[in-house]
Amino acid sequence: MKKLVDYILTKLVDHPDEASTLVEESGENINVSIKVNSEDAGRVIGKQGRTINSIRSLAKLLAIKNKKKLTLRLAE
Repeated sequence: MKKLVDYILTKLVDHPDEASTLVEESGENINVSIKVNSEDAGRVIGKQGRTINSIRSLAKLLAIKNKKKLTLRLAE
């Protein structure tokens, strides 16, 4: 899960060294928190949230395959 989100973020942002992903797993729930440079936040969110929703969809597919529930959010 972390590898997938990290890979997408590093290809998407201008400051890949400042992008980080925190994954917390408790039971069947997975909480993923993404932290990026403030200049890259708009790029990660995308127009009308389309980019972050696409990242969320891809990560959820992987979580469903592992019979887990995923919550992905962009930390401020």
